[in-house]
Amino acid sequence: MDAADAADDRDARLGVDVGGTFTDVALVVDGELTTAKVPTTDDQSRGVVAGIEAACDAAGVDPGEVAGFRHATTAAVNAVLEGAGAETALVTTEGFADAVEIGRQDRPALYDLSAGKSAPLVPAERRFEVDERATTQGIERPVDPEEVRGVADALDGDYESVAVAFLHAYAHPDNERRAAEILREELDVPVSASHEVLAEFREYERTATTVADAYVTPVVDDYLARLDEGAAGLGLPPVRVMGSNGGIADAETVRERAVTTLLSGPAAGVVGAGRFEREEDAGLVTFDMGGTSSDVSLVRDGRAERTTDAEIGGHPVGVPMVDVHTVGAGGGSIARVDEGGALRVGPESAGAEPGPACYGKGGDEPTVTDAAVVLGYLGADTTLGEGLALDADRAEAVMEDLADEAGLDTVIDAAQGVYRVANATMARAIRGVTVERGHDPREFALAAFGGAGPMHAATLADRLGIETVLVPPGNGVLSALGLLAADERHDATRTYRTGLADADPEAVESVFEGLAADALGDASEPEAATVEREAECRYAGQSFELAVDAPAPFDAATVRERFHDAHERARGYRMDEPVDLVTCRVTATVPGDPPDLAYDPGGDPLLGKRDAFFESGFYRAPVYDRARVPVDVPVEGPAIFAGGESTVVLPPQWTARADDRGTLVLEAGEE
Repeated sequence: MDAADAADDRDARLGVDVGGTFTDVALVVDGELTTAKVPTTDDQSRGVVAGIEAACDAAGVDPGEVAGFRHATTAAVNAVLEGAGAETALVTTEGFADAVEIGRQDRPALYDLSAGKSAPLVPAERRFEVDERATTQGIERPVDPEEVRGVADALDGDYESVAVAFLHAYAHPDNERRAAEILREELDVPVSASHEVLAEFREYERTATTVADAYVTPVVDDYLARLDEGAAGLGLPPVRVMGSNGGIADAETVRERAVTTLLSGPAAGVVGAGRFEREEDAGLVTFDMGGTSSDVSLVRDGRAERTTDAEIGGHPVGVPMVDVHTVGAGGGSIARVDEGGALRVGPESAGAEPGPACYGKGGDEPTVTDAAVVLGYLGADTTLGEGLALDADRAEAVMEDLADEAGLDTVIDAAQGVYRVANATMARAIRGVTVERGHDPREFALAAFGGAGPMHAATLADRLGIETVLVPPGNGVLSALGLLAADERHDATRTYRTGLADADPEAVESVFEGLAADALGDASEPEAATVEREAECRYAGQSFELAVDAPAPFDAATVRERFHDAHERARGYRMDEPVDLVTCRVTATVPGDPPDLAYDPGGDPLLGKRDAFFESGFYRAPVYDRARVPVDVPVEGPAIFAGGESTVVLPPQWTARADDRGTLVLEAGEE
């Protein structure tokens, strides 16, 4: 076999995740993992191409040999958070143009009388009304095609996208469907129709989600076009994109429903972490700390928990998403002293440019990463993306300034204060997805990843009573690696409101069958897909729903009993009240083929020793090469494990060992 034939036989797969500070690349070739971490660029596609080239060079692989290319992007979420989406118009039912602004009666901060809501993505002057009406029973007044054409004339040339959301279109979409058809015929811009984006009741959430889809679609489409061009220049196959639901879809599907990519990156990390859940754990709390923020979520039985009740930048988004809670605490989070003299950390970030002071790129504000350098967790010999060496003198200088401003005695006091404040913020986030939802965090293991996550994980676990921390292989780029482990997923939903006692099983079954056909229609391999069905139910009079598995064929008695059990688990009680079916949901899943990573450590793992500060003082801590730690050989803390893209800090009273998959297992000892 010649070299060309050998290359053809290689299994080379590529995952790329764009973060706020770094773009992470995971390249797996025949079970061997090669990673790269490069600064995120203004045009994200340039950073993606640069990262791919760096990883391929390091692995000795021509990009043309890559068989699969998967990507997680922040293009959509950045557009919403930064207000940089398309010029979008909303076409809605007469009298309902302001529903998207009125929203709900609840305030962002209950006791803050000055708290304001986020401005809608479409201001009043971009909202257009049409004289039509549907009720929950059917079409009451048909839409006038000529009126819609008149609206199209008013929109032509001034807008980049259009959202169409008519009253009760989730139940009877004929008017909305006809209006969308006319607008697509008359206008050369994307048109998002609510019955296609989110066929569910609650007018505000459905309209806001449809507007968000229209707002980000041109941005995502333009980004994917640039990425396709850059990837084609390298000889890569067509890109497939991670959705917020934790599943992969082809670029064309994503272009048709761009709102499904709003939590693309965080979802990939949770999926990747879920692959390393152990049988002895009740589940995982996933903890992803990057340069700008930290994301936490729950994984149980290998499955990420999902939600349809998410908010992005103050805007509700009702499509299925991995349930991720984000806080503004990352390695680049800036520390400051507030007007009351208290030390604060984040949510402002130094980003990639100029970055923390220790990057030596002009940053002059203290960050969490600078604190880690001063505390000895990161050394002057630590390298980050693109071989970036750390400037310990600059880190100490900005921490001295912070100590003076805060009235602290030493630079160590300042660094330790920054570290504690950042950890307190992240601990609150973890309590938010555990304690506040009825889960005991002590029953879970903490899966730490991201560039900074493993550096804080054991200390966080101590605060929360968690006894086990898992640091998966490739943890610094786990979102990129998680892309390669993800299944293909497609969701379809429809509100169908009926009391279970009065439900017509054949009618409900017909709804599920229609949804299954829609979900399978988007699948790349329908014959290989599995179909899951859920019924969202509630007690009569409640305003929230819980999802339970729906049997096929539909059986109301089974769903009712499952709902009683689910309500008791979630709320602590069950009621002797009628149960209503509200929404039917179907998910079609094409199983993925996760790479089987090899772990074959060899050589002396000890790299040297470094002075590191912990709660009880300074220690002369050994520094190990993470990739050379032998399997099942315990290491006593304090210790530091250096990796290519992240650092693991093991405090005193903790032990660590590597398992046969390369996961570093950290376990708390007795006090």
